[in-house]
Amino acid sequence: MTDLLQRILPTVQKPARYTGGEYNEVKKDPQNVRVNVAFCFPDTYEIGMSNVGMRILYGVMNEMEGVWCQRVFAPWGDMEQAMRQHDLPLWALESRMSVKDFDMIAFTIGYEMCYSNILNMLNLAHVPLRSSERKGLKNIVFAGGVCTFNPEPLAPFVDFFSLGEGEESTVEILSLYDRAKAENWSKEQFLEAVSEIPGVYVPSFYEHTYNEDGTLKEIIAKQGAPEKHTKRIVENLDESYFPTKMIVPSTEIVHDRANIELFRGCIRGCRFCQAGYSCRPVRKKSPAVAYRQAVACLEDFGASEITLSSLSTSDYRGLRELTDELIPYCEQHKVSLSVPSLRADNFSQELMERIQVGKKSGLTFAAEAGTQRLRDVINKNLSEEEILTTCANAFSGGWSSVKLYFMLGLPTETDEDVLGIAELVFKIIKTWQQCATNKKRGLRVHVATAFFVPKPHTPFQWEAQITPEEYLRRCKLLKDHFYSKSIVYSYHAPDLSRLEAVMARGDRRIAPVLEEAVRLGAHLDGWDEYFDNSIWMQAFENCGVDMNFYTTRGFQENEKLPWDPIDVGVTKEFLKRERHVAYESKNSPDCRHKCLGCGANCLLKEGKCDE
Repeated sequence: MTDLLQRILPTVQKPARYTGGEYNEVKKDPQNVRVNVAFCFPDTYEIGMSNVGMRILYGVMNEMEGVWCQRVFAPWGDMEQAMRQHDLPLWALESRMSVKDFDMIAFTIGYEMCYSNILNMLNLAHVPLRSSERKGLKNIVFAGGVCTFNPEPLAPFVDFFSLGEGEESTVEILSLYDRAKAENWSKEQFLEAVSEIPGVYVPSFYEHTYNEDGTLKEIIAKQGAPEKHTKRIVENLDESYFPTKMIVPSTEIVHDRANIELFRGCIRGCRFCQAGYSCRPVRKKSPAVAYRQAVACLEDFGASEITLSSLSTSDYRGLRELTDELIPYCEQHKVSLSVPSLRADNFSQELMERIQVGKKSGLTFAAEAGTQRLRDVINKNLSEEEILTTCANAFSGGWSSVKLYFMLGLPTETDEDVLGIAELVFKIIKTWQQCATNKKRGLRVHVATAFFVPKPHTPFQWEAQITPEEYLRRCKLLKDHFYSKSIVYSYHAPDLSRLEAVMARGDRRIAPVLEEAVRLGAHLDGWDEYFDNSIWMQAFENCGVDMNFYTTRGFQENEKLPWDPIDVGVTKEFLKRERHVAYESKNSPDCRHKCLGCGANCLLKEGKCDE
């Protein structure tokens, strides 16, 4: 640790964010390292250290001979200020080596509001922002994660994108770079070679042209690049790498617990959910493997809590078999077992009793819409009866707190649908009054509404977003109809969700706006303490870009989309069919009941989803 850093650390919040030295971090002899990778998470330490994907890829890269992957996180505002004041470049935790001295700089991106952090971290590292300004093989910047399914707002800054699941493709990419460095290739040679790896998209090999009305006219592939890039998936999760030796954080993190992934993909078809479509097809881990990994994690990590996670955990077919083994182990070792992402339509009394052996914590369900008509529009496949039955089971089992999540601004939503949320909450309160066995503590119903953001690769990718003013009107309408003191209501700020929609569906013309916003001071936009909408409004004005073009305008079905070159497996024809069915207020069955031909099974060798 440098003397300068030693002097700075006592002056900032949570100095342990910046020191490294944690149990299970990977240290390697620099003399035996041929490829140094700075693995950057564009948010703070406590967020990044909770990310399962980062844990997996950190292990995958460090398993490679001659490769050393080191972690880098975005500094909090006080540390950033000190770094700029003392001209201290951003560093990696394992060796405290400056990021600018690394061969490759990798970002994992799961949230659009981290885009400003990516540029800000490069700036703090003294690394040129634009790919065209970085010459040679030093500081090759690449990125992966769900946000890269529309990579265009970041296209000028990232040398290439790794699409989909990275356990296998990352090894191929780093092996190729190792060879390129040894043979002294040019950057252009390396990019041409890496573009031939399935799932790798090099944005500089594509030219975008626009129509007079501003819509995208054509995407021209150059230098022999393919018109489509298909994401990578891992077919066999039982044989795939999973880290059972996890880094023990030096300070409190958001999810300070062991985390076992049960399956990838989702059998549901909620029409607003990007992950539900872009992570298809479904592939599950066997209960035996999940149990072995859980025990190994707990014994090494020393956590007092373990989570069984997936997009919809209660859809895991082996959940009963797994909990039959895991619950006795957890009871014996005083470990709390958590099963999030549960659905009200299959969350039974038996399941509640199995996972809540001790204290009754609150239940959380995403109802998303207040009326059955609108739940059918979004294909939630959830009835009011199922919601109330679930709540009745919970209240009779001793629960006294329920969290309900909804969205406002969904396609076809009316004021009647908004007021349907208040009516549903009132019925839940009546259910508690009738069924509760523990009325001494009283009831708490936490209601949260989010501003609907249309996302790429979903049936709603073409939809218009309502204005922030209209969203706030609907929030007030709902709040005015909450009459019980048992209700705690919160709603997301509309400015942030509006910007998220721009970044989610933006094209390359958003890149200069992003660059200008960072120049004006945008950073840590996912945090209320730092998000400043006025900075972004100034950046859009300075660059002459209209936000409404990407939000309230909506997109036409025959319009070329910025993310058209990216193939997540689900076909555009299927998404259009689902959109049309949505406007008829009709449900589509989930994958277990009927295959609707979304196309994702074509990514599997045998062509059959593991649902």
